[in-house]
Amino acid sequence: MSRAGRPLRVVVAGTAFGRIYLDAVRSDPEAFTLSGILAKGGDYSRRLAEQSGVPLHTDVAELPDDTDVLCVVVRSGATGGPGSDIARAALRRGMHVLQEHPVHAEELADNLRAARDGGAAYAVGTLYPDLAPVRAFLAAAEALRARGPVRFIDAACNSQVAYPLLDILGRAAGALRPWAFHAQPAPDASCAGPADRAQPFRTLHAVVGGTPVTLRVQNEVHPDDPDNHSHLLHRIALGTDAGVLSLADTHGPVLWNPRLHAPRDATGRLILTGPGTERLATPSTVPLHPAADSYHQVFARLWPRAVLAALHRLREAAADPLRRPAAGQWALSVSRCWADLTAQLGMPELITPPEPPVVPWTDLRDAAAGAVASFTTDSAEGPTR
Repeated sequence: MSRAGRPLRVVVAGTAFGRIYLDAVRSDPEAFTLSGILAKGGDYSRRLAEQSGVPLHTDVAELPDDTDVLCVVVRSGATGGPGSDIARAALRRGMHVLQEHPVHAEELADNLRAARDGGAAYAVGTLYPDLAPVRAFLAAAEALRARGPVRFIDAACNSQVAYPLLDILGRAAGALRPWAFHAQPAPDASCAGPADRAQPFRTLHAVVGGTPVTLRVQNEVHPDDPDNHSHLLHRIALGTDAGVLSLADTHGPVLWNPRLHAPRDATGRLILTGPGTERLATPSTVPLHPAADSYHQVFARLWPRAVLAALHRLREAAADPLRRPAAGQWALSVSRCWADLTAQLGMPELITPPEPPVVPWTDLRDAAAGAVASFTTDSAEGPTR
């Protein structure tokens, strides 16, 4: 089908997280136009299609032949859904497909074969590597690698987002292979804590791209509310001889901590000021990219823009088939890496915590400021005798 000189016609399958994809498609009308929604046909999906001014399809076979792109935001076989079946049916018809993660390697290989048979481009969307703070972190990591080796990576995540974490770690390290994971034994009774405060994280010693990695994974899930109750999404520290680059949270900020290093005088004492200590004049922590203002901003801007970036890569692969093999191999590697990680982690623990409390950040700010003010006052008064 011809796609040159016009926006690509996009159908979005799925109306849960698919809403983010709908926002992404609508945000760039010069490149993409929403032409339909594919869903089971429930009331919500029908209303959403009506509000979007597009038809609602209930079967992939119903999609018009002039559909250019299908975004499959439906669970794949990895999480018990039909997403990969939908993707293959569209790919065989020559429609380009962007499929939401996770996707098992076997399914992914079948999808790539279907893409070749249909002459279409196929990609797995891992979302998080395309978020602006993560892109900033990865760009800074690349600049550091050009100046010297990565000595270590320390990372933490929730198991629900371990798949994209591996995509991020491979890019940060400069490669995924070789990789290896070794889960550490669970804590014994002496340090496991009471039942309501059990250790939430599993620790693994790992290698990604030949780089030593310490990985902590919250391998817990609420069976009725799997998208909530994560202690964190992603947190990464990348260490080099020059310092440590940190992604404090998936949504920022990105921080740089130059290595503390002071010369010594003839007596062996550290020289703390004066000539030769110019490197000590740099800030101990430098913000390289800010954090998102709010979760409203995350949902309304950061996530749709990340999806849009993935759609543009798919558009480029649609126009240039030579781009497809490398992208397919990377996607396969991420999936196989994830399979090795999950084999070490095992099944997640089922948890049923209540809704988390809301703590105003201003309360924490005031507490911190009060502690500093109190220390300053005490120091000014001097020690009591």
